[in-house]
Amino acid sequence: MGLRTLYYGDNIDILRRKVKDESVDLCYIDPPFNSKRNYNQIYNNIGSEDRAQARAFTDTWMWDSLAISGFEEILANERGGFPPKVVALIKGLQTVLGKGSLLAYLVSMTLRIVEIHRVLKPTGSFYLHCDSTASHYLKIILDSIFQGHFANELIWKRSETVKGNTGQGIRFFDRNTDTIFFYTKSDKQFFESQFKPYRQQYIDDFFKYTEHGTGRRYRLISMTGPGGEAKGNPQYEVMGVTRHWRYSKEKMDALISAGMVVQTKKGNVPQRKQYLDEGKGVPVQSLWDDLPALHSQDAERLGYPTQKPEALLERIIKASSNEGDVVLDAYCGCGTTVAVAERLKRQWIGIDITYHSVSLILKRLEETFKGIGKKIILDGVPRDLESATALAEKKDDRLRKEFEKWAVLTYTNNRGIINEKKGADAGIDGEVGFMTGRDENAKMVLQVKSGNVGRGDIAKLNSDMQREGAVLATLITLQKPTAPMLKEAKQIGTYHHTVMGKDYDKIQIVTIEEMLSGKRMELPLAMEVVKAAKSKKSTDGRQDELIEVEE
Repeated sequence: MGLRTLYYGDNIDILRRKVKDESVDLCYIDPPFNSKRNYNQIYNNIGSEDRAQARAFTDTWMWDSLAISGFEEILANERGGFPPKVVALIKGLQTVLGKGSLLAYLVSMTLRIVEIHRVLKPTGSFYLHCDSTASHYLKIILDSIFQGHFANELIWKRSETVKGNTGQGIRFFDRNTDTIFFYTKSDKQFFESQFKPYRQQYIDDFFKYTEHGTGRRYRLISMTGPGGEAKGNPQYEVMGVTRHWRYSKEKMDALISAGMVVQTKKGNVPQRKQYLDEGKGVPVQSLWDDLPALHSQDAERLGYPTQKPEALLERIIKASSNEGDVVLDAYCGCGTTVAVAERLKRQWIGIDITYHSVSLILKRLEETFKGIGKKIILDGVPRDLESATALAEKKDDRLRKEFEKWAVLTYTNNRGIINEKKGADAGIDGEVGFMTGRDENAKMVLQVKSGNVGRGDIAKLNSDMQREGAVLATLITLQKPTAPMLKEAKQIGTYHHTVMGKDYDKIQIVTIEEMLSGKRMELPLAMEVVKAAKSKKSTDGRQDELIEVEE
């Protein structure tokens, strides 16, 4: 496990095999059951009618062989890794919820949270980002795993407005908050309070005084303390007023000499100045209403549907880790956690099950921190024909398209667009734009094959290319092409690229073996930079620029 490690694969497998006990200082996760989708109310999903009520889960969470295996693993507890309360809870939830998509989700989360608890240091902290749909179930799971080390239920207000439903007969209050559960491994966790700037109204209400000569704004705060010997506060006279004070007589005299003590009126209790310019701000509490979600014009927006603002992760990372600490995100998506961890000089571990996310993270980090790509340990990405074949032959339904995504994105240097809606025979796995002139571009479509291939695949790809309005097509194949395939591709003809001054076969055939040896698309990419993000400055003074790409 290195300083900067990005894992491609199932986080349960990676956590168990790759991440050591008590090696992580902070973990934040925002699982696929996310806050930006409008979910239906969840009922006890027993039977077809109730499963329909829970259809928000069914795209990702199904009561399939994977869920059954996880459920049986928890109840059997053969390795002894599940606390008895966890086993009893999951067994009870099965009775209440039935074996459906919601229980599948909760089983999946339980398996992973137990591993996260294992890898946290005794001083470590865990933040789970979710929404109100299943937060009540998640909290009792967290309580049973962390056993009393609950710190906060943080409420993040995403925005002042939501896509208004008030004019459409809405029968409930609009939802515009997420829940972030904060738990700790023990009572020894690291924590540093965070502050947000004073609002103008707060300044006007409390910092009402202006110091003559300096113009500094200040407010007056109490210096008195509870009396009695047990409290330890001394009693003496200050400006004609006798009280128990928070300071010793010597300290009080020093404050008076420095002009820090004010008596607003004779006989009033003296108070101490607190300057506005010396204040850290307002301490952040459990309602986070000052960090709006990203909107379509935000500079850091990457087009990832559940992307969280960097400011949100910055607050969490600063509150619960120090420079050099290890930050883990087991569902790292578009990489906000690891990008902020890098900027704040933390070590980091990112895990994601989709190569699309891994490629986006690599691209984001390289564009934000120039040259970082050479410093990242990339684990799980095929490096040879054997590992590429293993990825292609995975039986897990969640990974059935990962081979195709990896091939498309790798060949196009992470610039291709994945066809997520591809049907069984639609033929196109991805596409990429390339420049044909100063203000012109054209399209290439890509298809990936892991099984046997033949001449008919080339003929069909040619038809698909024409249907999609593309001028070029590439077949990426795990198997070596046959002689009839190569002949068919040549007969389809060539495309002349005026900028490159070169002819290209309209149908190109690339083997996985060639791709692993470094072969990549050589055509100039389309003008992909839409706008430059605001200039980012890292904490060590480097000036870097983040580029937003139209996905």
